Amino acid sequence: MGLSRRTFILGIPAAAGASSLLPTTGFAQPFGGRSTYEAIYGPVGNDLYPVPGVNLTRINPAYLRKLVPYDTPEAPGTIVIDTGARYLYHVQDGGLAMRYGVGVGRTGFSWSGTAMIGDKQEWPDWYPPKEMFSRQPELMEQMGELPGGPGMAGGPGNPLGARALYLFQGKKDTLYRIHGTFEPWTIGTNVSSGCIRMINQDAMDLYDRTPIGTRVVVLPSGRSRRAPVASRT
Repeated sequence: MGLSRRTFILGIPAAAGASSLLPTTGFAQPFGGRSTYEAIYGPVGNDLYPVPGVNLTRINPAYLRKLVPYDTPEAPGTIVIDTGARYLYHVQDGGLAMRYGVGVGRTGFSWSGTAMIGDKQEWPDWYPPKEMFSRQPELMEQMGELPGGPGMAGGPGNPLGARALYLFQGKKDTLYRIHGTFEPWTIGTNVSSGCIRMINQDAMDLYDRTPIGTRVVVLPSGRSRRAPVASRT
């Protein structure tokens, strides 16, 4: 039996079964119930490095991946980041978007504007900017000498996680990233130095959907374009 469009868009393994796709109600079980999310956010063992499963009890289910109605003038394929609501939307056809929970910049590190995906990397190396070394000189002790200078090689201990999308304006790297994290409990909070962090499994899903050149719109706090929802899911 072929996969439905809903199954394909949600990225849910066929083994999850059709019953797990039925909508449910209540805060604890967003659209597909716990069994569906355990499949989506389970361990990934077939990548360059293993990605551990997510402890769902430590994350507000409102920030788990969900296909939602989304009214936006942006074209399908565009990424819209709502920093105020701490959501990232990947715009789909038919007035829909795939919504992911994100962690955003803490006070003094937030930003907004338009950009594009200028590069994308699996298990990226991390090169902290000079300003970060100035604020946190102890970081230098964790760095190695990489081809691009002092940095941390990609892998399970790297703050950029399993995937990174690099935000450019014109041909210039903004130094901001959309990237995975091994601290999924920080999703839904203002915690970063301006980058947009995602659960690793979500970063991997978005990475596969997003070609280089994709338009990215980062909304300023207070200008949310919230998708209509019937409950906190």
